[in-house]
Amino acid sequence: MPVYKIAIAGASSLLGRELKEALGDSPLAGAKFALLDEADAQGQLDQVGDEVTVVQAIDADSFERTDFTFFAGTEALTRKHWRQALRAGSTVLDLSGALDREPGVLVRAPWLGSGEPVAATADLFTPAVVPAHPAALALALVLERLQLAAAVRFAAATVLEPASAFGRAAMDELHQQTVSLLSFQGLPRLTYDAQAAYNLLSGLGESATISLGEEEARIRRHYEALGDGRWPALAIQVILAPVFHGHAFSIAVELERMVEISALEEALGGEHVDLVLEDTDSPSNLAATGQNDVLVRLRTEKDGRNPNLATRLFLWAASDNLRLHAQNAVECALDLRRLRPAGTVQ
Repeated sequence: MPVYKIAIAGASSLLGRELKEALGDSPLAGAKFALLDEADAQGQLDQVGDEVTVVQAIDADSFERTDFTFFAGTEALTRKHWRQALRAGSTVLDLSGALDREPGVLVRAPWLGSGEPVAATADLFTPAVVPAHPAALALALVLERLQLAAAVRFAAATVLEPASAFGRAAMDELHQQTVSLLSFQGLPRLTYDAQAAYNLLSGLGESATISLGEEEARIRRHYEALGDGRWPALAIQVILAPVFHGHAFSIAVELERMVEISALEEALGGEHVDLVLEDTDSPSNLAATGQNDVLVRLRTEKDGRNPNLATRLFLWAASDNLRLHAQNAVECALDLRRLRPAGTVQ
């Protein structure tokens, strides 16, 4: 395989660290890596696979002769530097989601498709690719599988969002709030402007630096972009959960017709989805940590005359949000290799 040069902008972020691990376990592990970040992270020692390197501040030459640039930091970092990478001839993959409404940018998840061609495929004129939000990817995997068994009339999902979805500052503040509550001290509120510890929230304070509404809108946009009209409309609500890591989902589905429960189980199980059948092994954000698959448990509202048939389904699912996002980003890069067959800037 050609030797590529890969840059990770935002390498010291939570997602950047997960991405480095995913790349180190992928066919791209033999690439030459440049780890980039804001100036305050400069000089940190880090590694991808067996290659040890130093995190560098982004400058005018950071993206020269780079085949792939992954933006895994803040939206502000992506917006500041992505055109610089593009001008240098690099393929841009935006994990921050900052570019998902830029003209020509595609939201992608190569695991999806069920063998059907997607409406738009990246080419040399595609300015950037956004690996789909991990919650949108998890929901799409589940609903695409159910559609193999029967058409879906209605679907709704509550997404329990962890602190890690909003970066290190959100993780740190949740930890500080937890400690402060246990020691009867005042709560830090810079990130949430609300009590996030030991609480479930559908909205945050006016001065919060993050937005559940924006997160909900992004998940919906990415789900719709991935489905391209092939899947049912999905009602989504995002709830901030007082957990550090891992998505959890409560999903309600109504099918167009009665379906054998065994057929539903057969449709759901498979690559990237682990159907949990035992009550003692409930999917959870903790159980999903470090797992490559979406964990799903299926419950049905059975027909009283035939307990083996159902039209209403209730699914409880969980996934490792950072790992799923990083894996999808690597799959997107592998899919884009066809545009760089020689492993050099075209």
